Amino acid sequence: MFTKSLQIGLIGFVLSVATAWAGPSAIQGLVKDAKGQAIKGADVRIESKDGKTLFKTVKTDGSGRYVSDGLAAGVYRVTLVVNGAVKASIMNTKTKADQRTQLNFDLKPVSASQASAPAKKGKHMVWVPNNTGTHIGGRWVQVPDGATEPGTLNVKRASAEELRREALSRGNPNTGN
Repeated sequence: MFTKSLQIGLIGFVLSVATAWAGPSAIQGLVKDAKGQAIKGADVRIESKDGKTLFKTVKTDGSGRYVSDGLAAGVYRVTLVVNGAVKASIMNTKTKADQRTQLNFDLKPVSASQASAPAKKGKHMVWVPNNTGTHIGGRWVQVPDGATEPGTLNVKRASAEELRREALSRGNPNTGN
């Protein structure tokens, strides 16, 4: 019985040493601008896959190279920030224990028509509840993004605090207050 426990303990010890021996992973790469020139001093952010946790930020050197070592093996989001602006973000970058993952950023030029064209206005859907006193359900209505005028839909955007003040100012319709 004792020898069986000793064997199991020895196997566990060997497995833990093998896991510890596998070193941490790293992400490295090169950052180039649209002309193919290295970008010096850009920030490369290593974040959790969902972007909620920042693990490390490294700067590119004079030749545009960066190395972020000491990472646990896993999946990361890698974001390139140049002069305070996010230029690229690569999701699902996988790293393996005791290996370096190569991840280069080659920024592409933006055409003149794209640079001068205004941003496209999109549309989004808004749920309009049913009218009071009817059994007809509500409906979805398409509204342009950035609309400043409510238009025929009489849609007004408000914060939670504004809604609370409006409800308090109208009183309770059931009691007449």
